[in-house]
Amino acid sequence: MSHGSLLRQQSCDPELSSHVMHDYRNANLDAETRGILDFASQLTRDQTSMEESNVQGLRGLRLSDEYILLTVLITCIFNFTTRLTDGLGVEFPQRMQKAIEG
Repeated sequence: MSHGSLLRQQSCDPELSSHVMHDYRNANLDAETRGILDFASQLTRDQTSMEESNVQGLRGLRLSDEYILLTVLITCIFNFTTRLTDGLGVEFPQRMQKAIEG
């Protein structure tokens, strides 16, 4: 939940932050943000289904190739670090867990 805490802290809209954290599909998002989140979600959950048409979909939302690359890299880094900590059984001390959950 550390990412959720950061989102709540940086956002001017805690309700929107909550929707994005729990199910972004129910949040009132612009087309570009929804497209990025759809792409990142698919890349996370079913990476073998990714095709050139997924990238074209982001280009259709007027996202630059650089922005698309950043989206892929951020998604991959998040997935890598999550699997690394899960795979090693990393647990946060109780005092840190409270701060992470906000």
